[in-house]
Parts: sequence; structure tokens; C-alpha cells
Amino acid sequence: MCRVSPTPSPLLRNRLDVHDRKQFELKLEYQPSGSDDETRYLVETYVFLPASLNIDSETYPRSDFYADIHNYVRFKTPVLSLEELRFSEGSPLMRLEAGLRTGLVGEDALIYQAKLLSCVFRGALRRFAQDVESLCEAGREAPPGCARMESDALTTRDHVREILERFRAWARGANLHGLQDKTRASIRLVDEYLSLTVEQFLRKAVADMAALPRSGVSFELRKALMDEVLLEEQYRRAHQLRSVISPTGDNEEYIHRFGFLKKFCMNILFLSARRAQKRQSWEEVLFALAAGVAMTFASAVAFWAQVRFTQASLNFFLIMIVGYMMKDRIKEGMRRIFSQVAARHLYDRTARIVEPVTGRSLGSCEEKVDYGRAVRVPAELAALRVRDDLVTASQGELSETVLRYQKQVVLDVKLLPRTERGVSGITDIIRINVERFLRDMDEPDYALEYVDLENFSVGRVRGTKSYQVDLAFRFIVEEAGQERVSLHLVRLVLDRNGIKRMMRLYPEEQPPRPEPIRSAA
Repeated sequence: MCRVSPTPSPLLRNRLDVHDRKQFELKLEYQPSGSDDETRYLVETYVFLPASLNIDSETYPRSDFYADIHNYVRFKTPVLSLEELRFSEGSPLMRLEAGLRTGLVGEDALIYQAKLLSCVFRGALRRFAQDVESLCEAGREAPPGCARMESDALTTRDHVREILERFRAWARGANLHGLQDKTRASIRLVDEYLSLTVEQFLRKAVADMAALPRSGVSFELRKALMDEVLLEEQYRRAHQLRSVISPTGDNEEYIHRFGFLKKFCMNILFLSARRAQKRQSWEEVLFALAAGVAMTFASAVAFWAQVRFTQASLNFFLIMIVGYMMKDRIKEGMRRIFSQVAARHLYDRTARIVEPVTGRSLGSCEEKVDYGRAVRVPAELAALRVRDDLVTASQGELSETVLRYQKQVVLDVKLLPRTERGVSGITDIIRINVERFLRDMDEPDYALEYVDLENFSVGRVRGTKSYQVDLAFRFIVEEAGQERVSLHLVRLVLDRNGIKRMMRLYPEEQPPRPEPIRSAA
């Protein structure tokens, strides 16, 4: 809404939210500056679990942990304003219209540009709704804020109407060229998603304006936006689409269709992660080395016994048996040692980040999880937790399990797409299921005895049992010989039914400060 001069984007943005009762979501936006050919991101998550939850490497092995992680990697949505969507050379809408004038290109390209239009359009309307929300919170009755909101809202409404009309005119013209059934259906689905996007974000803007005065400019503004929402609802109803909200029904079909359309249109941004067994290959080499050392010992014993005793003697027989026993133990002992070394220094899983359309590898992703004594909590993260007296006093008194999840992403900046605003970044969404943490929890509800102070009658009041799990994050970005580090600490409050709430402990609610920068070692 307010026009400000552009500032350099942070190299890494993060957002942590509760997704539902059983999952929390970490959203990471990797945004290289383009000053280096390679940018490295290291995300470390430390989970501090009460010992009563019975979580360790045996009860919650690595395979179970990775099964509870859902990961989505995609390109960041290109940022274009509604004005740029109308007239910019890089606008998907302009490319679609140019293709219709000069002769249609491949149908796959048409579908791609139509989907890209819906993604960029959604991003522009989402920013508009966020700006309305921030203006409403900043000054509910401030005339300058209302005036700016009115101007931008009416401009947005007019631009939205023009973009929709132009896209639908293009779709009618494209259908005259004998497109395949799949292409026609895809264009209709994109049209429906554009309509639903208008409804979603304009309705949200109107809801955020509810706190403003119900008369004058704000009332007329809400009415203008709702008229656009109703116009799109009538459009979908006229085309016999089932994505219309029913005030009396359960809207199951609406929710299903909206979710499907969002996935269908945004799938062009998603990248694939092709797994590679890097650690397994190194472990096989180490295990082969262990077998070789054990065999060397057994062979040396056999050669010595052959020289010292005759082959038919009892002593020779016993020495060979003992040598074989020692060989077996040496092999297994070295396998355990090498396995621990591999777990400490090698990542569990390795994947290549691949663009599905071209098959190009844009970078690599490595993951690792450690438990208990293998985890060393950095001093700066431990210092954040001691702000809480309960945590400080319990150090060394009450045991807890520490789980560390590491993820390292290395991006080949040269291969990333570029827009008018610079290098296009990548969004990494990690959802972690906490259901395993709940298995050994007590019942969430208790009855507490309560004495009334007036008549000393004894009654019962409700008490709830919850568990607190701290999540500490350290984000490290390495680019152009510099290392940037940021720390975050949150607390999940859980009960047997799932996540009750999330509390952000650090950074506290205060104006953002520059990230500390130190030279890479």
C-alpha cells in the first residue's frame, strides 16, 4: 500500500507456525543475492524433550523421524504487481496474448503461462490483503490511512476486473484453435482458480475492515469490494461450477475443489528431490575396511600357528578357533565404531534438487538427525534457554532428551531463474508431526479440590495437564566469504490431544536488528 524504495532482501527468511493439532510448519525462503555462484544454507533444529515422553534413538529411530517429516521445495512465486501483470513484458498475461496474436505456441507452454498467471495474481492479491490488515491495525480511524486504503483498494478492484476480462477473452480466442481436451480443461480450471482467488483475498480484506466505522468511506469501500466478490460468485454459478459457498451446508465440495485447484495451479513451481545414498556408500567402504582389518588379524594368527605348530596338532586347532573368534569380534567392533563415526560426520540422506521441466540440478540437500549424547547444543542457543528459571534450575537436576535435526542446502545460483527483480529464490516448507511425542503423555484433564473461602465448602475445579517442548533454531547462511547467523527459540505447549499453542520466546517482539555477520572460518 505505501510506496517505499526497494531494499535488499534477506538471504534467508523463516516463519514458524502451527499447521494443525498434530503438525507444526517451518517455512524457509532461500534468497541468494546473486553475488556468488554458490550459496550454502544450514538449518539446525534442536528439540528439548522431557524425559517422561520416553523419546530416544531406540523408541524413536531415524526412520520414524523421517517418516514424520513432510517436505515441499518449490520456486518462490515471481513478484509482479497488478500493474505489471497488465503491461510488463515479463507478465504471463502479456505472453498469452502475444501468443494468440502471433500464432499459438505449444499447448504445454500455454498451460504453464496460464498457471503462472494464477500464481502471480494470487501473490499480488495476498500482498494487498496483508497491506489492508496492517493499515487497519495501525490506525483504525486515521484519515490518511483510510484515504490510502480507499485509493489502493479501488485501484486493485479495477485492475482485477481488467485482468480477469482479458484472460477470459484470451481463453475464448484460444479455444477457437482446436485445442486438446486436456488443454481446454486446464484453462477452465485456471479461470475458476482466478475467480476463487479474488473471492478469498477481497473477502479477507473486507473482514479486516470490520473494525472501521460502518459509515462513510469505509462502508462504501467494503461494499465495492464485496460487489466484486459477488460478481465472481455469480460467474461461477452461471458456469455451473460447484465452488460456491453455501451458508447452510458443510461446504465439503467447496473446500475440496479449492484445495485441488490450488495444488493444480501451483505445481509448476514445485521442485523434485531425488534421493541419493551417499552415506550408505561411505558406510559400505568403512565396513569393508573393518572386514579387511579383521581378516588380516585372522590370517596373521593362522600363519604364526602354521609355523609354530604342525597342522595336525591340537594346539594348532585351538589357535585357529580362537583366531576366528577374535576376527569376528574385531569385525563387529570396528563396524560399530565406524558406524558411530559415520553418524557423527556424514548426513543420513542426500538429495539433488531438480527442476522437473528441464531436469537440471539446482543444488543439493542433506539431512541428518542425532540423539542424546551425540548432540552438542551451541553455547548461544543454551544461553537463550536459561532466561527461564525453570530451565535454569533444572540443569543437571532433571533429565531431558535433546534431538537435533540438521538440513544443509547448497544452491547453484547460476542455474536459478532470474526476473526483473534479480535471482528467483526457493521456498522450503518442512512439516513435522508430533504425534509420537504424545504417546506417553498423561490424560489432559484433572479435577482439583477447591475450598470456598466464604462457607469453606469443598468443590472441584478443572485442571489441565500439559507438556512444554522447546525448539531452538540456528540458521547459518554462507555466501561470498561471509557467514550470517540468526537464532530463534519457541516453545510448544502439548497435551495428549496435540499442540495447544506455540509461544515465541526469542527473538522477542521488538524492532528487528541486523543479523550478526562474521567472517567464515
